[in-house]
Amino acid sequence: MRLLYFLTFFILSISVYAQRNGSIGGKITSSDGTPAEFVNVALKGSAKGATVDKRGRYVISGVVPGSYTVVASFVGLETQEQTVEVVAGQQTIIDFILKENSAQLQEIVISGSRDNYKVDEPSSSLRITTPLLETPQNIQVVTKDVLRDQQVISMSDGVIRNVSGAYRSEHWADLYTNIVARGSQMQAFRNGFNAVNSYWGPLTEDMAFVDHIEFVKGPAGFMLSNGEPSGLYNVVTKKPTGRSAGEVAFTVGSFDLYRTSLDLDGRLSKDGRILYRLNLAAQNRKSHRANEYNDRYVIAPVISYQLDDKTKLTAEYTYQRANMSNVGSFYVFDTQGFATLPVNFTMLPTGLPGSTINDHSAFINLQHDINEKWKLTAQVARFNYYALGSSAWPNSISPDGKIIRGISSWEANAKMTMGQVFLNGEFNTGAIKHRVLGGLDMANKQYIADWGQSHALDTVGGEFDIHNPNNGVPNNGYPQFDFSTPLEQRAFAIGANIDQRYAAGYLQDELGFFENKLRLTLAGRYTYVKQAYGPSPIGDNHFTPRVGLSASITPSTSVYALYDQAFTPQNGIKANGEAIQPLTGNNLELGFKRDWLDGKWNTTVSLYRILKNNEAVADPTAPPSSGIVAEIGQKQSQGIEFDLRGTILPGLTLTANYALTESKVTKTTGVQPNIQVGDIVPGFARHTANAWANYTLQNGVVKGFGVSGGFTLLSGRETYWDVSPDPSKTLPTYFKLDGGVYWSNNKIRIAANVYNILDDYLYSGSYYSWLNAYYTQTDPPRNVRLSVNYRF
Repeated sequence: MRLLYFLTFFILSISVYAQRNGSIGGKITSSDGTPAEFVNVALKGSAKGATVDKRGRYVISGVVPGSYTVVASFVGLETQEQTVEVVAGQQTIIDFILKENSAQLQEIVISGSRDNYKVDEPSSSLRITTPLLETPQNIQVVTKDVLRDQQVISMSDGVIRNVSGAYRSEHWADLYTNIVARGSQMQAFRNGFNAVNSYWGPLTEDMAFVDHIEFVKGPAGFMLSNGEPSGLYNVVTKKPTGRSAGEVAFTVGSFDLYRTSLDLDGRLSKDGRILYRLNLAAQNRKSHRANEYNDRYVIAPVISYQLDDKTKLTAEYTYQRANMSNVGSFYVFDTQGFATLPVNFTMLPTGLPGSTINDHSAFINLQHDINEKWKLTAQVARFNYYALGSSAWPNSISPDGKIIRGISSWEANAKMTMGQVFLNGEFNTGAIKHRVLGGLDMANKQYIADWGQSHALDTVGGEFDIHNPNNGVPNNGYPQFDFSTPLEQRAFAIGANIDQRYAAGYLQDELGFFENKLRLTLAGRYTYVKQAYGPSPIGDNHFTPRVGLSASITPSTSVYALYDQAFTPQNGIKANGEAIQPLTGNNLELGFKRDWLDGKWNTTVSLYRILKNNEAVADPTAPPSSGIVAEIGQKQSQGIEFDLRGTILPGLTLTANYALTESKVTKTTGVQPNIQVGDIVPGFARHTANAWANYTLQNGVVKGFGVSGGFTLLSGRETYWDVSPDPSKTLPTYFKLDGGVYWSNNKIRIAANVYNILDDYLYSGSYYSWLNAYYTQTDPPRNVRLSVNYRF
């Protein structure tokens, strides 16, 4: 802390000599008065500039007093210029009115924003207003253009190939995404709200209502109240834009994939104050394994109301319904090792009832511009998830591969009510610029589930034989579970209830020195959490500081350093009667960011080290049913990450990344003899590398035609649950090659992609000591997807 005080005093002492600067701001509208988003505003002959936001506003800060020419430009629009005189300590207002109306501008935006693989600003739901280049943290954004080009249709459908170090060790088909990065599971957010209610969740988002996804690496003091220190991903949903537009898409593919989606965007009032967005989707989909299916349906309406020039209210509702085959059917077991059975092998019998999931979420967001410098945001969210079905897991497996297949009940209900209010603002104290963020978070999360009923599909002497499989009606019949008793009673009887309530307050100030070329972030968050797994609630509170330093070496190059903390309350009692301590974690991170070719593409390099303390595990000296837990000491994850994204050359877009990850036990308490210092923490890949490139022909009769391709490489994969007793049985290097062709113009896009071009046997898996067996989850063999999109 003394070092922090000294650093702050040193910078403050020097900055008094810095010259006071001014700023330029204003509003850009179309000829019919609609805010003109995405327009670029720059100072002629300078690298300084800004991009117009959704309200049509822009601000260029840190401008040395003097005379300038302000240029407003956008692809397909006539460039406009105005001369301005900047005065020290003042903001000069310059507005522009474009000749095009909003309908004409919509056509230009559709045509001009293709292949946008790079963004410069975070979404408002991420709360911070600092440009990504200046933010002292590794934040990667997967844009809607990337999702379109790769024909991604759900959150678990290859999104993570676009982010360094992201990995799914447990696939769970298209039910849960469960992304691991930096040695532990990332928290799942939607529109700035933590959507995690239990380890298994939330239901993976369908891309029909998703605009883009933001990946925030490491603890995020400005977002997380409590959670894993590896970071989070924030799914940002589509919002009304005020432009009358629509798009319909049809997709067909291997394994009986049939999908259609509709996106409508427009006005409900002539003055443009009431806008709407409606997204619909329906999908039927089977699998490369027999008897599996995954049908999805989506309804997602959004309405926004501009109450006045300063206040906007947005209401949003999303309904997802999933009709799926039995949960767990994608696991295949064998005592002999990994991938010993055909890639399409299944243990799922014909006729076993499936599972249904109804997932509701609603958001209400109020944004009020207090003035040009200060903005207040208040929002609430309600999530309601209900699932009814069953899950599969073997009761036993013999060395010769004969299995008694077990089916357990699966009824789950999750309810979450969350609220946030936060304030963003800017002000100057002398030559120091301040970007301030402060706010409150509150949440009430409840989860109950019944998996306590079980049924054996097979009998002793009539086992399922993996070497001579019979997937017909099982000899012990199908399960008949009793769901008549209230779910709450069944959940409490087996301890399958989670009740969590938290409240947090936070304050962050980013101090800018030397014309904002050097930025010091000082922040803190206080969180109180009360939660229970079973009948005994436990409360924890914690203060987590955050210190970041970012410096602009040039207008397009920055370096940063970050120290941040996170914590997660844990439940359980130690053998001596003491309550378990909360899990705490901290992150040290260094990074380098650079925009290339006038910001058309960007690279980020980050180095990090994360420590996790006091993680709870079952006490081996007590019976498993006792609930007695122990602390294992400390785990450390460290590594290096590289990300590249953007337009490299005219027509050529590229996303590429690489990560080296190491996760090991660094301290033990001695109560777990099977865990030693230096042991590898399972569930990650030591090396991950991905790339995806698109090249579109720019001229001639073949204009609009293009080719795309990419790969995923995973090396040094660590199995998830237990270490194999046979050191020779490990997960091999994973390499997947994909590619496609497409053609598009202003109205139509036709694309065909081929996945797993090499038709390799691709899988994940682990050893499971309770069964003395290995399990494998296979990826599909070579498969194709064809889509047709029409804009109107």
